[in-house]
Amino acid sequence: MKTALISTYELGRQPFGLASPAAWLRARGHEVRCADLSVSPLPRASIAEAGLVAFYLPMHTAARLAAPAIERVRESNPGAHLAAYGLYAPLNESLLRKAGVATIIGGEFEAALADLADSLAVRRYSEPRSLVPLDRLRFLPPDREGLPGLHRYAKLRTGGGERTVGYTEASRGCKHLCRHCPVVPVYQGAFRIVQPEVVLEDVRRQVEAGAGHITFGDPDFFNGPTHALRIVEELHRQFPALTYDATIKIEHLLARRDALGTLRETGCLFVTSAVESLDDEVLAKLDKGHTRAGFLEAVALCRAADLLLAPTFIAFTPWTTRESYRALLGAIAELDLIDQVSPIQLALRLLIPNGSRLLELEEVRRLTEAFDEKALVWRWRHEDPSMDESARRVIRLVNQEQRAGRSRREIFWAIAQEAGASLPDSPPLLARAAIPYLNEPWYC
Repeated sequence: MKTALISTYELGRQPFGLASPAAWLRARGHEVRCADLSVSPLPRASIAEAGLVAFYLPMHTAARLAAPAIERVRESNPGAHLAAYGLYAPLNESLLRKAGVATIIGGEFEAALADLADSLAVRRYSEPRSLVPLDRLRFLPPDREGLPGLHRYAKLRTGGGERTVGYTEASRGCKHLCRHCPVVPVYQGAFRIVQPEVVLEDVRRQVEAGAGHITFGDPDFFNGPTHALRIVEELHRQFPALTYDATIKIEHLLARRDALGTLRETGCLFVTSAVESLDDEVLAKLDKGHTRAGFLEAVALCRAADLLLAPTFIAFTPWTTRESYRALLGAIAELDLIDQVSPIQLALRLLIPNGSRLLELEEVRRLTEAFDEKALVWRWRHEDPSMDESARRVIRLVNQEQRAGRSRREIFWAIAQEAGASLPDSPPLLARAAIPYLNEPWYC
């Protein structure tokens, strides 16, 4: 069966969500063509020959970009069986059905995609099916053949220049049920590990392809801390010069403070943590599992371990006020985190996708309007219309400043001025060279 796997966007990374199922499909004897539309055009010739075309939708932006791509595929090959997989596939089933997608797969998608290709090789059909398998799979090392080279994706910027970045996953799903998280409606508190030997083999291949740094894309690297630490210790043994980054919840950083030194010693350059807010009431509404005090403690612990913490935020929520936004900026400056916060984090507005636990809250339902099928979100309006206008102004400012090549520090002070924040005298505009970061400017 000729199969095409298509990614529209994955945060400036070479798509793991194409490479992993490609290995399963090829192991079953299927011919696979992978296309990443974020860096390459749609391969119309290959699409025209494919019996199965599957779109990988791991995130909101990817799902929004898929609609026009699906239309182009249908024009090129109206007889192909269309599938969509990844977190945002089951969340947007209604829209995908209207676009002509027959099979929708969430959860652990590799085996399900391979089974679908096997079935289509025997009998063509287009009956709609929706699957969310959460089986414990025995994974195969991702097959990155045919994908654009790692050098075409986001780079790690450090004081010493740039490094080519690879990407892998040591686990999927998440044990936690944060109300705003798109993982929750699909995995419902389940998480699955990728076998260590598979992760290490995937990293080895990417190092051979030029990677000097690896991003672990797990929703939370410390959902299984013993599993994660075993992997990075072996990774460091095999590739002592290799660096990496990972995403870890604040509560896990506090619970496993004994492991922070191990992360640093094994090459972790920074840890991303979804802090979201510094307001305890908002954190409780989001069901984040940490408090403002816990975040402050995590900042101190990471500094003591010489481990860089890169917090992310949802700056504009239904509960954000002008005063709380200014307080957020003030705290970032006071904690000397300006260079560790991507400017887009100060402009993000809360997204409410289909299936979100946020809709459990009556106060959220009261603010929402009809579901916007083009934007793939439940639209909401702040009770204070000026806050919605503030969010629009800040996102425009960030985009303009980034296009102009401004530094994180320059953009921060421009945002502070826009917000009318009364902060200490502006520090030097040159960001500290020691702060490493990935140069992909978008987030969700």
